[in-house]
Amino acid sequence: MTYVAQTPLQEQWHAGGFLVSEAHGRRSRDRGTFASGTKALPGAVLGKQTVGTTAAAAALGTNTGNGTFGAITLSAGAIAGAYAVEFDDATHFVVSDPTGKQIGHGTVGVAFAAAGIGFTITAGGTAFVAADSFAVTVAAGSSKWVPCTSTATDGSQIAAGISFGYVDATLLDTPGTVVTRSCEVNASELVWDASMSQGNITAALAQLTALGIIAR
Repeated sequence: MTYVAQTPLQEQWHAGGFLVSEAHGRRSRDRGTFASGTKALPGAVLGKQTVGTTAAAAALGTNTGNGTFGAITLSAGAIAGAYAVEFDDATHFVVSDPTGKQIGHGTVGVAFAAAGIGFTITAGGTAFVAADSFAVTVAAGSSKWVPCTSTATDGSQIAAGISFGYVDATLLDTPGTVVTRSCEVNASELVWDASMSQGNITAALAQLTALGIIAR
């Protein structure tokens, strides 16, 4: 018997190849828009652009104090919606995020920074009083899908889904299918952005697990 050498079969990335199991029908999948300038292989871990790049402050009612807001900065951790800034007295205030959770205390004239949002309130000619308040509204993002990256500040640093197939959105926004819930996936077939360290990946897998996407 003569042995004939065979060329090893190299399996290529293909749509859904990373899935171990999923919910009945198409309940595990959603249609979405992939942002222009991106590419995603099947199994690419994705984030969603949920946070915009701008924020604005406005008094919630008629304030006694006439101090002013400086520039508002956003970084990783910010979420879209209205943050509340409420004064306890002339110089001290508390900040709550759009869910109502307190994220920190601040002082007039001192830079405040917590949970992805930063600003400085400057005192005016009339001091603030208890119950003076502002809303700092962070704009919503585009809700488009991009590869999950550790350096993002637009919400896409949080793992929120997995690309079902290959999507090339290099030139323009492109529709695609995203696995977003109720499934098991092969961890070795997931595709990660180069910015994701092992620590980032561990955190992202926990975020996927919270959505019902279990990596085996």
